[in-house]
Amino acid sequence: MEPGINLPHSSTGFLVINSLLERKIEKRPDKVRLQGRILFLTEDPQLIRRQLAGEDLPWDTKNPSNNPKLRDDISTDEITPAHYCFYFDETLGEIPYLGLKCGDVLPIGRGEVKKGGFVCAVSGKRRGKGSSREQSPYAEMCAGIHLVIAENIERIYKQNCQNLGVLTSTNFSLIDKVRAGEEIPLSEFTAGEDEITRQVIEYGGLFPFNVARMQNKVFLPPIKTTRRPMTLAEKIFARHMLNSSVGAGVPARAPEQSSAGPEVEGEAVQPGDTGFARADLRFSHEYVTPMAAIFFERYVGKDARVNDPSSILFFRDHLTFLDEVISEEKKKLGLLDLATQLKLKQQDFAARQGIKLHGELKDRKGSEGICHSIVLESYALPGQLNIGSDSHTPHVGAIGCVAFGIGTTDVFNSWITKDVRVKVPESVKIVIRGKKHPNVTAKDFILKILSLDYVRSGKALAKVMEYAGEAIEELSVDERATMTNMAAEIGGFTGIVAPDRKAVDFLVERRGMDREQAQSMIEGLFSDPDAQYAQIIELDAAEITPMVATPGDPGNGKYIRELNTPVPVELAYGGTCTAGKNEDMDMYAGVLADALRQGKRVADSVKFYIQFGSQETREYCIRKGYLDIFQKAGALVIEPSCGACINAGPGVTTRPEQVVISAQNRNFPGRSGPGQMYLASPLTVAASAVAGYIVEYEPSTERELTGSRR
Repeated sequence: MEPGINLPHSSTGFLVINSLLERKIEKRPDKVRLQGRILFLTEDPQLIRRQLAGEDLPWDTKNPSNNPKLRDDISTDEITPAHYCFYFDETLGEIPYLGLKCGDVLPIGRGEVKKGGFVCAVSGKRRGKGSSREQSPYAEMCAGIHLVIAENIERIYKQNCQNLGVLTSTNFSLIDKVRAGEEIPLSEFTAGEDEITRQVIEYGGLFPFNVARMQNKVFLPPIKTTRRPMTLAEKIFARHMLNSSVGAGVPARAPEQSSAGPEVEGEAVQPGDTGFARADLRFSHEYVTPMAAIFFERYVGKDARVNDPSSILFFRDHLTFLDEVISEEKKKLGLLDLATQLKLKQQDFAARQGIKLHGELKDRKGSEGICHSIVLESYALPGQLNIGSDSHTPHVGAIGCVAFGIGTTDVFNSWITKDVRVKVPESVKIVIRGKKHPNVTAKDFILKILSLDYVRSGKALAKVMEYAGEAIEELSVDERATMTNMAAEIGGFTGIVAPDRKAVDFLVERRGMDREQAQSMIEGLFSDPDAQYAQIIELDAAEITPMVATPGDPGNGKYIRELNTPVPVELAYGGTCTAGKNEDMDMYAGVLADALRQGKRVADSVKFYIQFGSQETREYCIRKGYLDIFQKAGALVIEPSCGACINAGPGVTTRPEQVVISAQNRNFPGRSGPGQMYLASPLTVAASAVAGYIVEYEPSTERELTGSRR
């Protein structure tokens, strides 16, 4: 038989790639010795520069208070700035931490980490927050970093490290062992991990583990949880978990018809249960698909076929407008050409594999839409389990399915197995009671949640955010998507809202689905009254007024009325997956129409960009007459793409002192240019664009739009 041909594996009954059955796979040694230096990512840029120059920083593991302050909240934007993710090979080893900001200083230059001989990198709380880009740990690995130590580590980043074979730990005493060149038991890195994660670490990564899994060399623990009250997310996981006694792709128990199709109807699961879950949809975009395709071709074979291409989707949605904002310096580095190669690689792989690609427009510049925006509009169904290469995949949970972001290695492995490694997470129930103010939106709710101590301290990491309460029930599916989307900023596993009449209406009105069919899909998709939660957070909608997140982090939330002085803005940006939906357009149009009635328009000092999340939303705006309102009010309209949110389209800042108010989801340092970014709702963004400074929108003709601050 030729390598790369799909053959049935008789002992498991699923299709595998023949060459993988003969691949020699071995575990790592029981002990590891990490030989090299330790890089402490401190708040003091001079201390980092001294380490890069060759000095080994003293570190007292027994008296931590004696040590310099470590940087907290290091995002993947800082580890690998977005424009460097156009590389999808070992060149990434030259660029780890190029975006790391210490105060206003970027202390690390290209190639310096790799030249420094570092084997371990140490930082503070919430390492790896933000994007799901696997380029970050891959860049660290290619630069020689084989161990990451931090107080706590974000789920996707940690899983990406494990998938690649990079070791992670929260045990700072390992610093002394590494410095002494001592052997460290591999069990130090597997302690406390579930059985599957332990074996992934022992085999040195997800792909070798999955090959061993196909060869029946690994132990998959059976799920023994008996029937119990479950949360909505737990019910969906129970339907999708696969049988541990057989290979990849085999249902755990006799499949039954469910709202997710012919899926598994398990007895029950509970937090901590581990296994592999069958994915209904697997999708990726041009930042990730090429790297995953290269991994697939390198490790599986150029002629190998993916498993069930009909349930895989590709998107060209991130870099459509890059050429309009990329600097001449970056063009000279060849980064625009590299970005084009990403597009071409994805197109080629999609064509060869027969995978649906939502690509660029043929008649004008722009894309069909942002990946998870289109998945919510056109594909996802209540009760499904969907995985995507974008950290904002939880967006799709607005329709009542479990949807979560995964890294490149998970993507490429899912093309083989059609499943994904899962440890059933705990759930946090966020109940927003009462009735919201007319000028308050879902974005204000989520900015309030992000400002809570429970979230800022990292206690919500890797947990399901289940949103409930009267104020949530009143939100449309579009607005609920803002809440589930920004579960990513919380650091949660995913976000979800129980599907109800509004979800049924969405499926009928937006998909043309039969109402009876849509109604049947949501049956049983609710949390049991006595389900267990890690935490229940209750908020009163009446106490929440319009908010902003001040520059640097989405968790820097405060009420607009608490801003001490007016904050003038130069740029206003309404768009991205979070704020480029139909109802977001209703908000921009409502504010601007109100302004036009008062004889006002976008302030002369402000450029206001409005970008659609999808072509469906653009068509909606045409039908509603919004394009005329936008044009008359002086707003600039942009075709769908991720755009400014990832520093790849109109609306990015170009100077450090430039202030932008944006309806996007992240304002990490450098993410959308060097300026100062405030996050806010579509209503606030549009009102501020008209006023020229940050202001609450007052939906009343009695009050001037730029009226007195309260």
